[in-house]
This record gives sequence, structure tokens and C-alpha cells, in this order.
Amino acid sequence: MDHCNTSDLLSLEQALTKMLSQVTPLQTTETVALTDAAGRITACAITSPIAVPPFANSAMDGYAVRCNELSSTTPLPVAGKAFAGAPFKDTWPANTCVRIMTGAPIPAGADAVIMQEQATVSEQGIIFSGNVHAGQNIRLAGEDIQQGAAVFPAGVKLGVAQLPLLASLGIAEVTVFRTLKVAIFSTGDELQPVGQPLGEGQIYDTNRFAVRLMLQQLGCQIIDLGVIPDDQQALRKAFEQADAAADLVISSGGVSVGEADYTKQMLDELGDIGFWKLAIKPGKPFAFGQLENAWFCGLPGNPVSAALTFYQLVQPLIAKLSGHSEWHPPLRLKAKTTTKLKKTPGRLDFQRGVVSTNADGELEVRSTGHQGSHVFSSFSQGNCFIVLERERSSVAVGETVEIELFNGLLS
Repeated sequence: MDHCNTSDLLSLEQALTKMLSQVTPLQTTETVALTDAAGRITACAITSPIAVPPFANSAMDGYAVRCNELSSTTPLPVAGKAFAGAPFKDTWPANTCVRIMTGAPIPAGADAVIMQEQATVSEQGIIFSGNVHAGQNIRLAGEDIQQGAAVFPAGVKLGVAQLPLLASLGIAEVTVFRTLKVAIFSTGDELQPVGQPLGEGQIYDTNRFAVRLMLQQLGCQIIDLGVIPDDQQALRKAFEQADAAADLVISSGGVSVGEADYTKQMLDELGDIGFWKLAIKPGKPFAFGQLENAWFCGLPGNPVSAALTFYQLVQPLIAKLSGHSEWHPPLRLKAKTTTKLKKTPGRLDFQRGVVSTNADGELEVRSTGHQGSHVFSSFSQGNCFIVLERERSSVAVGETVEIELFNGLLS
């Protein structure tokens, strides 16, 4: 594209700001069992019903002692044993120690635990070596989490890092936002569902398949309406059905110049939809707006363009609609190129690349090869986007570029 013809294009940041400023999170909530909460978003703050740990306990296998009874020459007889789940409950005589295991409750009166490696066992008792101080190797009650303390705010996506913590607090149910309902379909007479034989001039419907997989990763409830032929009445019926059933409608195809005439006319009748030209590559054509009941995103027809616009625009939109306030865009890092990168100024370019660490511990990145918007194999070959600034030209070997590691949607 010629640089001088790109001033009317909308930047990625402008498009994202327009979208996110219009939508608000779902408000409907439900209470689900902790075992069913993976991938759900907390609808309210969660506080701890107990202290963690609930009692002072030993951080080591060793001996519980009273520091004022310690002597470098006088052994302390063992008065008993304390295990996790089986605390020492007997009377604890003066000038003795208690054998204790990791996790066992600290006997009343003990102010230190000496690890067994610093203990010498004799017939008269235990002689301890090394410096000992009060509080040594003791985990205090509430040291990790105080009773009543905030554990997670609203808007947190629950996963492996969160759910076991809630389980450790004895929390069996959580209040979460309801699952976002997303209706999807592709448009085009040339599209054939995966698994069916191809006719003359047909291609497989890669876009809807890819979008469905990404929606599954995001925990959405999917309403799949299949492939809609290039027929105005069929398309209108699909939009009306999707609008009635979903919170968000995503279509693929029909948003490029030259193919959106009747689609645009129909969507103008059904809602308020903007057809945008974005200053990104791939993925220039994009549509966003609101139908009578649901939000709408129209993705480009080319497979890489559809996946990229979903990743960069629809993913944060779904996060906000779902109430996922803790969502953050993928981290961008600096890397040196090991291959030439072809680019014309005018659009922010997301080329697919492979990032690795060289012998000096520095990040370096190479292209996956041909960057055409139809080359979906570049995603399976790569592990990152090489993000080339809008006004940047081609990149030589050894130049520094920004990379954006694929998150769970693409990795």
C-alpha cells in the first residue's frame, strides 16, 4: 500500500478505544461450585473465612524448644513427638524438647524449632549446635493470609493459580459473572464446512473453526450458525437469529470494499454498525457496532486477518464484556532480527515470527517466511508477532524490533 493513501485509516489504538468505550460488562451473576469454576470471572471480592495457616506450625523436621532452656553442653531429653495432624498434647516438662515434623502444630510455650541437622542425639537427650533465635522455623498463624483479608477482587479469571488457593480456604462455591454468549457464522458460497468434500472453486471454512477454538479458550458459550450463503434473506435471518440469542455476534467475511454493499445496507437496518479501515496488516477491513440486542464484530475473510483482528480487538472486547477487569494485553519485548523483514510504511504490521535465546542470553527473532494473509501455517510455525511500527520500512538483519509472545489463544 502506498504510504500517502493511509491517512484515513484508523489505528489499532483508536479502534480499540472506540470499542471498549461503548461496552459495559455483563451484570448477571451466578453461584457455582469451585470444581466448576475454572475459567470463570469473579463477580465480587472474595475474602478469607480462615487464617492461613490456621495455627502456628513447624517449617522443618526438627525439635521444638524454649530458647531460655538451651545450653551448648547440657542435653535436653525428648518429652514427646508432634506430627502434622497429631499434635503434642502431653504436659511438657521444663528443660526438655519435643520432636516435631514439618507442618505439626507448635507446642504451647515453644518459641523456636531447631532443624534436625543441627541436633546431635545421645542417650541423655539432644545437644544443639549453631545459633538459635526466637521464632526460628516457625510459621505463624495467618502469616500467609489473615482471616477476613481480601483474597481476590472482582474481575479475576479463576484458574490453576487461584482455585487451589480458594480450596485451601475451605471455600466450596464462588459467585461469578454468567458466561458470555457468542453467536458465530461465516458468509460466502465458496466456503465448505471442515470434513466435507470440496466442490469446484470451494475452500474450507477455516475462519469459523479458528474463531470457535479461540472462543472456547476464552470460556464463552458458543452458538454456531455455520456457513451462510451469499443470499440477502439468508443473511438477514442469520443476523436476526444471532441477535436474539447472543450477547455478541461475530461474522467472518463480507466486510471488505466491494463485497459489503448489501451487508452494510442490511446491518444499517438492524443496528448501528461502523465499517472501518484499520491501519494494521494483515486485517484492514473490520466492522463493529450494536445490533438491537447484541454487539457485533465483522472479521475479514482472509484467515490470518480474521485471526489477527480477533486476537487484537475481539479478545479485549470479550474480556471487558465478561467482567474480566484483570485482563492485560500480551507483553511486548525487544529482540534482534536474524532475517530480513519486508515492510512498506503506512500500517502497523504484525508479522509472524519465531523468538529464541542466543548463546549470549539475548532474544532474537526470525520470520516464519511468507507473510500473506492466507498463510495460516505461519501461526503453527511461529510463537510470536513481530510488531513493526506504522511508519517503519523494511528491517535489516541485526535491527531491534518489538515482539509480542502468543498467549494461550495461539500458542
